[in-house]
Amino acid sequence: MKRLLALIFVLVMAVTLLAACGGNSDGDRKVLRVGMECAYAPYNWSQPTDANGAVPIVGSSDFAFGYDVMMAKFIAEKLGMDLEIHMIDWDSLPMAVQSGAIDIEIAGRSITEERKMSFDFSDPYFFASIVSLVRADGPFASATDLSGLSGATGTSQLGTVWYDVALPQVPNVNMLPGMDSAPAMLVALTSGAVELVVTDMPTAMAAVSVYPELKLLDFTESNGNFTVSEEEINLGMMVQKGNTELLDRVNEALSTLTVADFERKMNEAIRVQPLAVD
Repeated sequence: MKRLLALIFVLVMAVTLLAACGGNSDGDRKVLRVGMECAYAPYNWSQPTDANGAVPIVGSSDFAFGYDVMMAKFIAEKLGMDLEIHMIDWDSLPMAVQSGAIDIEIAGRSITEERKMSFDFSDPYFFASIVSLVRADGPFASATDLSGLSGATGTSQLGTVWYDVALPQVPNVNMLPGMDSAPAMLVALTSGAVELVVTDMPTAMAAVSVYPELKLLDFTESNGNFTVSEEEINLGMMVQKGNTELLDRVNEALSTLTVADFERKMNEAIRVQPLAVD
């Protein structure tokens, strides 16, 4: 009997030790569930193949790629976890984080005090200045500051700092309802439905590389630039409030990257983005 009890004790301890070393074999690796739109180039988009290292989208035959996917792959590797990409509408992403349907949102969301009341954010993983897009042959193409956009009909993506904070700063702007997605706001501009779109630098750079009829206006060096706080142009990864274990590990991984690393990854994302925006 004593030998039997000793054997059982050894087996229990062995199982316990194996469980404690759960990340060591592929079968036991934990999964990092990352949510994003998969429709917001150059941050994230969907494509039909795994070209350039794209990741399968859960519940879809398509793959996700872009800057956010690059960062998600980096974080998952640093954490020793397998990666899942979940395609979720912009407005539904916070609910998915809050409910625990996903572990983290990596989707180009600004870190604001209002959002920090309900969620925790990582350290910034990109710094995105706010700029304008107009038609190159339009009446606002020669604008050198915000006053030069006075009276323009404009829009941006709903629920963003671009729409809520920056666009209303344009003098006498005819502010149309916000668009559901970044591609939709670009279509509104290229089709002539609006004369102005406010967005961030990476999105604008990606847009002009696809649409040669558009012009990027950057008022950073002028006195008539958009007034935004630093937090509003710092992009963070959003996790459930109080999930300090995941947040600390993500921040530890991010601390190994420099601003130059962020810019290099973003430039690569812009270079390989889809040739057409749906």
